[in-house]
Formats: sequence, structure tokens, C-alpha cells
Amino acid sequence: METVVSGIRSTGKLHLGNYYGALGNFVKMQNEYNCFFFIADLHSLTTHPTPQDLQSTVRQVAVEYLAAGIDPEKSTIYVQSDVPEVAELYLYMNMNAYLGELERATSFKDKIRSNPNNVNAGLLTYPVLMACDILIHHGVKVPVGKDQEQHLEMTRTFGNRFNRIYDVDYFKEAFAFSYSDKLVKVPGLSGQGKMGKSNGEGDCIYLSDSPDVIRKKIMRAQSDSGPTEMNQVKPDSIQNLFDLMKVVSTADTLQHFDDLYNSCEIRYGDLKKQLAEDMVLATEPVRSRIEDISNDTDYIKKVVRLGAEKAQASAQKTIKEVREIIGLKKLY
Repeated sequence: METVVSGIRSTGKLHLGNYYGALGNFVKMQNEYNCFFFIADLHSLTTHPTPQDLQSTVRQVAVEYLAAGIDPEKSTIYVQSDVPEVAELYLYMNMNAYLGELERATSFKDKIRSNPNNVNAGLLTYPVLMACDILIHHGVKVPVGKDQEQHLEMTRTFGNRFNRIYDVDYFKEAFAFSYSDKLVKVPGLSGQGKMGKSNGEGDCIYLSDSPDVIRKKIMRAQSDSGPTEMNQVKPDSIQNLFDLMKVVSTADTLQHFDDLYNSCEIRYGDLKKQLAEDMVLATEPVRSRIEDISNDTDYIKKVVRLGAEKAQASAQKTIKEVREIIGLKKLY
């Protein structure tokens, strides 16, 4: 059975982009693959969260993993920092990662532009840690969003470089994997690229958002005065609304509003109302379970403890073999 590895940073509540970009695939995969799904709290340290915030967001992501349908009996759900072998492999692989390739990473360039006062080494070596999350379990399929494709390419680079340096055939190549034809990229409500917490609360539809909150966010989304010509190219802000509709609405609904736009008969208020109701329906199954699971602290602890044991068993085997390969054998 092939191994699947993926994780989500513990920087706050999960949103629609997380669900369609990752969680939806997680749930489908667990019946067919050996799945490791982790909560990336070590990655979150690059933004220097307070201890209280870090702990609460790790718990929240664990709850939402379970609410989305990930079954701890079928998959390994664990917290990244509960598996110290990941950090050890990160040290070894950093020795074989080069400054130039790390500086050229798109994610690093984006981070230093958006937050020039916090250009820390963890941001620079983020692709190495991500690679180690995958390599530690010998993952070959990684359900990630389109924006992570470069990191997967770097994962293959680091794994192949290790094999070449030590003349072994040890690490396998990992590739992006989705049950759909294309990797899903969910746009944010602000029109500033993919949905993400960094653009503010108003950019995201969170899985835990109430129906009223969802409706208010959608109605505030940017639009314009409407098309002035038949079959006019949609401005970015309007295309954004249609792209969101592609994610949560039926093909007939999307076609209906597209026809209205092309004939200059569209009313954005109607489009937004429809989009909001479709989003409410799309998130309802997860939202209803979040509250129930969140109140069961004993169950959450049990799941995370079991996941840590299973993930460590896999990681310890890899670290033992890697240490032998690179020559770090004990002399006693």
C-alpha cells in the first residue's frame, strides 16, 4: 500500500481552501492508502505564536481534522512536534540543501515581501522541513494545493541528492496527488490570491463559521457595477466570485449566472446570495461535528496520543537507517 503524507499549519481555524485543497482528499485517500496526516506546529513557529495561541490552534486543527471525516483508525493523525525524529532528519537534510535554491523558492520570496521584519532562518529552510515531513515516512503521494508544487519538486531534489551523495536507493520520489483532474486552488474573498488567513478574517470562509457569518462575508465580497458589453471579460474581483462558485455550486448554477453575466443581465446581489447558501450547505456537515468533537477532550487526547505512537514507529525506523547510511553509528 502506497504511503500518503500531508499536513496543515496550526496557525488558526481551517477554512474552505484547506478543505477543498487538502482535507477532502485526505478523507477519500484513507480507505486506499497508508495515510499520515499531521498538524504542522513546528512550521507555525516561523511566525512566533504565543505558547497559548499555539496550543489552542493545534487542538483546533485536530478537532477539524476529525470533523472533516478523517478516521484515526484508518489514518495516522499526529502533531508534528510529537515526532522528534522529524527535527533530526531536518538537521541532516539541511546539510545537503543549498542557499541559492532555498532563496529562489517562491514561498520564501513571498514571505519576505509580506513580512520583511521577520525573515528568519526557518522561513528560508521551510522547504527542507516540509521535505522531511514526507521523507520520514517515505511518502510517495502528497495531497497539496497548487501553490505547494514547487515544494514537492524540492522534496524530490533533496531525496535524490541524498541518494546520490551516499550512493543508495533509499528515498522515493513524492508527487502531488488529487482525486480530481487538477489541484484545487480556492480563491479568497478579498481577491488577493488564494484563500488564506494572512489576508485577514474577511478573506476566509472558516469551516466553523455560522451560516449568518458566511452570508455576511459573501455579501461584503468585492464586486462592480456590472458588465457593459456582451461576453465581456470578467474583472478579477468578479472572476473571483465565479471561481468560488465553481468550488461549492452545481454546474447548472454556475452556467446560469455565467449566462446572465454574458448577456449583461447579472445582478450581483442574487449571485452572492446563491453563493452564500451553497457555501452554507457545503460546510454544514463539518460545522455540525466541530462543536461535538471539541467538547470531548478525552477523545481528542486519545487520538493524538495514538497518532504520535504510530508516527514515531515509522519515523524511528527511518532515522535508524539514515544514521547508518550517513555513518552516524555508535562506537559502543
